[in-house]
Amino acid sequence: MKRRTTQADDRLFRAGTGAFGLLLIVLVAAIGFELSRQSRLSIDRFGWAFWTNATWDPVLGEFGARPFIWGTLYSSVLALLIATPIALGIAIFISELCPDWLRRPLMFLTELLAAIPSIVYGLWGIFVLVPLVRQLQVATPEWLRTVPLFTGPPLGVGMLAAALILAIMVIPFTSSVAREVLRSVPQAQREGAYALGATRWEAIRMALFYARTGIIGAVMLGFGRALGETMAVTMLIGNSPQISWSLYAPQYTMAAVIANEFTEAADELYLHALVEIGLVLFAITLIINLASRLLIWSMNRPPRARLIRAATVRGPA
Repeated sequence: MKRRTTQADDRLFRAGTGAFGLLLIVLVAAIGFELSRQSRLSIDRFGWAFWTNATWDPVLGEFGARPFIWGTLYSSVLALLIATPIALGIAIFISELCPDWLRRPLMFLTELLAAIPSIVYGLWGIFVLVPLVRQLQVATPEWLRTVPLFTGPPLGVGMLAAALILAIMVIPFTSSVAREVLRSVPQAQREGAYALGATRWEAIRMALFYARTGIIGAVMLGFGRALGETMAVTMLIGNSPQISWSLYAPQYTMAAVIANEFTEAADELYLHALVEIGLVLFAITLIINLASRLLIWSMNRPPRARLIRAATVRGPA
């Protein structure tokens, strides 16, 4: 009787936790459905051309998301390139090299950076980063300003300022997750490396290789954070719907245009176009997360499966 009761409790627990997991799928599907429904007018009017059209003119009723897609991906990739080595350096120092008396304060400060509101980062960026970027642009040699990457007026606000503030905001997320991943590496891995005559750097490099999938997950978490950031980027990127390689040129992101213009949408088509930009951002986020999961899955495939596949490709000897 007791065994039957235990089995019934197990089935009930499994069904309850399964329902919570199913709730996530339903929630994601509901978000996608509602965004699609609220942008139906724009979808019917522009179709797939909405993704590629570079014109954003509410007066003439012409809307395209390409400048905002470009600005979102450009700023996020730049922020990732800046933040990833710094975040990994912080994680390695705290988990492997930091003295015990300093480790806890650094961990606290890292978590504190993640808790600072976005608007505070934006205000700090206006008063600190924007003047620094302006001085950097003024000090740029004249011959270098002819390169497309460094053209533009010396405003201070633009892609570089937005990417820097995004990098600062991404660092605590990436470093915290990477730190916990490195701490989860078995001590036997490090001891084995030292036993084989490895230096400290070589032992840390082996630990990084052992935890590579978790570190990739940490980087992708930071990338997702950068994609959806709104207020700080809105305050620093310049909010100009243009496509440019220049680090100094004012540009725009999908989240920023929604935040700036949603309350100003005067007609239904304008409102539906803004909601469709939200749908595009939702789709891009899903695609990037799916790609990262596929990358992690490919790196985690069992060695036996890879050997069987290689033997199948080679055929019998």
